[in-house]
Amino acid sequence: MSESATFGGGCFWCIEAAFKELDGVESVTSGYAGGHSDDPSYREVCSGTTGHAEVVRVTYDPAAIGYDDLLEVFFAVHDPTQLNRQGPDVGTQYRSIVLYESDAQREQAEAYIEALDEEYDDDVVTELEPLETFYRAEEKHQDYFEKNPQDAYCRMHAAPKVEKVREKFDAKLEQA
Repeated sequence: MSESATFGGGCFWCIEAAFKELDGVESVTSGYAGGHSDDPSYREVCSGTTGHAEVVRVTYDPAAIGYDDLLEVFFAVHDPTQLNRQGPDVGTQYRSIVLYESDAQREQAEAYIEALDEEYDDDVVTELEPLETFYRAEEKHQDYFEKNPQDAYCRMHAAPKVEKVREKFDAKLEQA
């Protein structure tokens, strides 16, 4: 039985590409969550007025990969000490956020963030909130890195995250 997990850590193109590398991940959908308006568009989210973050919803097989593994990868591919930004992307829509879907996910994420906070000199600013509503992003944002590997943004920001996952999490990679 599949489960899902929702994370935001900067541009969803980068986070999506990283999670798609993992064995046990069945799908990754880019979208928006954590805001106050219904069914926002990319343009609206980028304006910073909707309160939403760019996020990915990861559907996975818990028999093949655990939520703790997803947390480990998520925190490895973004800087959780950056408030409302990742790399060149600035604004609340790029904040670090874990949107939990169960008490078990909340407890695991709380414990992970607490332990991680001990490792950094700066405070971990990752928000932890319940997932209320996930809005799927427009089709052009789905599988963006896969469809646009030569895009300058993808080469500079998504590709290094994918490489990091391939190097650091070799045992967790999907075998072609």
